Amino acid sequence: MYSIVDIETTGNGYKGSKITEISIFVFDGKKIIDEFTTLVNPESTIPPFITNLTGITNAMVRTAPKFYEVAKKVAEITKDTIFVAHNVNFDYNIIHEEFKNLGFDFKRKKLCTVRLSRKIIPGLSSYSLGNICTSENIPINGRHRAKGDAEATTELFRRLIIRDDNFTINSFLNPKSRQATLPPLLDKIVVDKLPETFGVYYFKNLSKEVIYVGKSNNIKQRVISHFYDKKKKEQTMCLETADISYTKTGSELLALLLESSEIKQIYPKFNRAQRRAAEAVGLFSYEDQKGIIHLAYNRLKLAPNPIMKYYSVAECRTHLEALCAEFELCPKYCHLQTNVSSCFQYQLKQCKGICCEKEAVENYNERVRQAIKSVGIGAENLVIKEKGRTKTEIGFALILDGIYKGFGYLDSSQEEQLKNPEEYQFFVQPQKDNRDIQRIIAAYLKKKEA
Repeated sequence: MYSIVDIETTGNGYKGSKITEISIFVFDGKKIIDEFTTLVNPESTIPPFITNLTGITNAMVRTAPKFYEVAKKVAEITKDTIFVAHNVNFDYNIIHEEFKNLGFDFKRKKLCTVRLSRKIIPGLSSYSLGNICTSENIPINGRHRAKGDAEATTELFRRLIIRDDNFTINSFLNPKSRQATLPPLLDKIVVDKLPETFGVYYFKNLSKEVIYVGKSNNIKQRVISHFYDKKKKEQTMCLETADISYTKTGSELLALLLESSEIKQIYPKFNRAQRRAAEAVGLFSYEDQKGIIHLAYNRLKLAPNPIMKYYSVAECRTHLEALCAEFELCPKYCHLQTNVSSCFQYQLKQCKGICCEKEAVENYNERVRQAIKSVGIGAENLVIKEKGRTKTEIGFALILDGIYKGFGYLDSSQEEQLKNPEEYQFFVQPQKDNRDIQRIIAAYLKKKEA
């Protein structure tokens, strides 16, 4: 919410100036929702040159209210708004000084339409209010009068919001302030109603299409942080956002799982990290005639039931290389180096020599088994219990035979009646298993064990 302000004064610099007229338009970014305009008795003489400029005479303000009589109204109408004016420091400092003389500390977030215009409408010869309004065909009904100038400034600001393709208005606000400039299509009420809890949120455009899916431990806080981000992609996304919905999950793990699933199902235009095609490559193990356990990769169509699935050969090879380094495995028996009698890593002392019969098969196989165990979530049945969305609810993620089945919620009384993991599948929201899901669960379990 914004307060578009203009004042007329007696002149003499902001510490010596007294207000003779004030006009405030409360603006929600699309329309004017309130207005306050009044002459003010400055309790001092108005110089003739000021009268010639504004048309405000000593006689006009003689019976007008003094500032202390309108101060409460000014404070109330600008409360919880961003103070906007053309050359904002002039208006703000004089009003601040008037409140200071009354023993009140007037503080509001500020935006200057002169500075904004220089950024959003570059190339003008002058950025005076009169010149910009002439250039933009904005009528001023009463130049150098508070109401006429404030009304014109409001229309100028409305146009600046529409043209703010680079989110300049947001960048002019202090990022530490929670009074963020919202995207022009988004109603403040939508943001105000967001919960501060675990869950998944959905940015939607004017056509109600989901353009971004995100997760957070504090939905409201994370959503607002998008509005401060100066990256071009974030700014473009926010400018298209007209609505935000959410789903509470009760825990971070369930939020991560739901986010991953939703991205792959909805395919939002601004999600890229997990917005990939189905996995095409699998990691497998087999034992050769010498009893050595190999790790190898192949297309899933040719070899089902892999240890782990990947989106590409490159991703699989990268993971295999990391396993070789961590568990001192031989690249030859991981099919990373072919047509060699002994691997190159043996010369670097990074392989213990299984490839040239310098290491016992069982010792090498044990490290392979450890590597396999570290991959994914294993082949067991597992119920990962989490906090639910309410105090009496339990959230859970279900894994059967190493395959992620989905997540769900139970009342604590229901949960007490379940005897084994298989029974939880009757309460689960079915989800597809994939590499990203396996990575999320494996990371969670590893963190929990630490």
